[in-house]
Amino acid sequence: MCHFVSVGQICHFIFALRWTGSQEQSLQDHVLQLQSDLQRLSDTLPAMYELINGAEWRSHEHSVAKLLPSLKDAVSEAEYLIDEFRWYETKAQVEEIASQSPLIDFLEKVIQGNFNKLNDVQSRLNHLSSQLENMGLRGVTQRFDKLVRPETTSLPYETEIFGRDMELEKVLGCLIVPKNSKRKRVTSSINASTGASSSNQVSTEPRILSLAVLPIIGIGGVGKTTLTQHVCSNQRVKSHFDQIIWICVSDDFDVKRLTKEVIQSCTGKEATTGNLDSLQRALSNHVNNKRLLIVLDDMWDDALKENGQCWKRFCAPFRSVQEGTVMLVTTRCPNVTERVGTMRPIILEGLKDDVFWKFFKSCTFGSEGSKKYPELECIGRRILSKLKGSPLGAKTLGRMLSMDLQASHWNFILESELWELKQEESDILPALRLSYIYLPFYLKQCFSFCAVYPKDYVFKKARLAEIWVAEGFVEPQAGVPIQDVGVQYFEDLVARSFFQDVGGRYVIHDLMHDMAQKVSEHDCFILRNKSDFDKVPRNVRHLYVHHSNDFDDSNLLRLCKYTKLRTLICKKNLGENTGFVMDKWCTELLCMRVISCAFTNELPDSIGNWKHLRYLEITRACPLKMIPSTFCWLYYLQVLYVKQCNLESLPSDFGNLINLQKFESLGLPIYGRYSYLDSAHRQGQGIRLIKNLNQFRGHLEIDNVGILSKDHAAKAELKNKKYLDELKLNMQGSLGLPESQIIPDD
Repeated sequence: MCHFVSVGQICHFIFALRWTGSQEQSLQDHVLQLQSDLQRLSDTLPAMYELINGAEWRSHEHSVAKLLPSLKDAVSEAEYLIDEFRWYETKAQVEEIASQSPLIDFLEKVIQGNFNKLNDVQSRLNHLSSQLENMGLRGVTQRFDKLVRPETTSLPYETEIFGRDMELEKVLGCLIVPKNSKRKRVTSSINASTGASSSNQVSTEPRILSLAVLPIIGIGGVGKTTLTQHVCSNQRVKSHFDQIIWICVSDDFDVKRLTKEVIQSCTGKEATTGNLDSLQRALSNHVNNKRLLIVLDDMWDDALKENGQCWKRFCAPFRSVQEGTVMLVTTRCPNVTERVGTMRPIILEGLKDDVFWKFFKSCTFGSEGSKKYPELECIGRRILSKLKGSPLGAKTLGRMLSMDLQASHWNFILESELWELKQEESDILPALRLSYIYLPFYLKQCFSFCAVYPKDYVFKKARLAEIWVAEGFVEPQAGVPIQDVGVQYFEDLVARSFFQDVGGRYVIHDLMHDMAQKVSEHDCFILRNKSDFDKVPRNVRHLYVHHSNDFDDSNLLRLCKYTKLRTLICKKNLGENTGFVMDKWCTELLCMRVISCAFTNELPDSIGNWKHLRYLEITRACPLKMIPSTFCWLYYLQVLYVKQCNLESLPSDFGNLINLQKFESLGLPIYGRYSYLDSAHRQGQGIRLIKNLNQFRGHLEIDNVGILSKDHAAKAELKNKKYLDELKLNMQGSLGLPESQIIPDD
């Protein structure tokens, strides 16, 4: 997300111009035009973000899907140019330049003869915007297309249900359905029956106290609707309730629409009045003193809008139902479960291995079975691991495999990534993509970025939040440290089941990861071996390089052609060659914002070219001892993690890194998440280096304060370090920080 340029930020350069005659006039004309072009580009971007969001809702349409990568590319170019200008502005601020030279440098970069990069990007945005608007993307309410999310009914699509006997019995128990099918009236409230133990209760607002609500929750394609259909078709259930009402909610929780559908389900007649009061009174009369099973299938947190009042309004007519009535809600949203449920939810997870294999065989081979195809059975068992017990996943691949019962076809599917296989709108990845589409735009950016990490990657909350900030995905909130906002984004995604908390370790479910790779297929890529180089998207922005023995320095030099790279996570250790490779990267990959590499023996002088860099990490022990002076041109740098490197000195202009917030190093001035100034002979230099580092977070510890002069102490300007959590001033030096004082990453 771009942080926009203000007119005032540009104008002060105009008054610094001190040229004469026609040169001065010409330069001022260029500056005024530059000001106008930059402001126009900044003003355009919010609408473009909204357009991207709208296009993703309609990305199942081929014409929209074709333009979406181009729109994202043009927006990225616009962000780059604005970010570039802000770098020159920061340079002038840091170096206290009173002339026009930074602005002239920027002018020379964007205006080359008659070609103006700002105008070119603006024209692209206008053209793409116009095309998408002609497709009806402007000002349309974002709802799931019926092709993407077809309406469901209470009749089972599958004659047999696999591996859900225990869950089915749990639901029947919660409905208090008698063991025999003979009709039996209950005399006590279901709330009282199921709520005697406080452990069975969830939150209390908003809910209708006389109406029991049982949520069934799970990720897309896990079988929530199928289970509920079999509940409704169960003879004991049909005998127990006066009526079963099935409503497909989807993402449009419109009280009037839903009330009309309930009335039509009760009476068989369409409700004609448009007055909500009349509708609700009519519904109240229809359901009066009846024991009902009301199914709300596929409910999203749109139901919780208006701070829960929308949900309460819908439930109001059901106050007249007979005790024992149950509302059964299927959802993939934990928020829905927590805020409307009155009973412990039924959590659906993937099918267990044996039953999943049985189900997979029925999807693939049908009634004839697999005995005729022992070779395919062997391949099929290996394919199952891709699906993590997902019934819809089994149906999806089962359909693909059944089309060609040849080993070559099956091996092709086995060796392909799931996200690379073409799927119908009712298949597993499109089903999971609905969860992504429903996210706010800022969370979409954060989650889709995670596709750059391999499956089973363990995420650290605070570290990922720092990278999201560096990428520009996190929107500042007044008075809240931006990294804390990023952490809240992470927790929001956990709450929506995009990350799983497995014993305090955060991972992404394999199928959700496949979905992330699908929605970011033009932006993110993982290089596992040399053959993958042929598959890298032309405009890739985020790249992960495995530590494969396939790679050598010549392979990694090929990355230089991907000039739009913003992120490079390189796990390959190239030993002494990394300095050469890094120099080439720093020369060619000028959009870089995040770089994490396993090893480098040096940071080349060309690192000063990485004007946009916010995050630099070296993850393993390496002989890096010095940071070049050009490193101090990285005015945007926020995070520097080199804690396995034994640095011996810092450049004299290190204090120019005015946005630096975290610096981890093994032995020099700043240690762990502390700024740690050791050794008396370096105190003067160390104090001067931290003068301008006013964005530091965490803890700052300074040793040997007793030997500092008054002037040295004043130069630290500690009063400006307003983001510190703790400041320690030690009169004498210490040999090191006690382990108990070091704050963990999270």
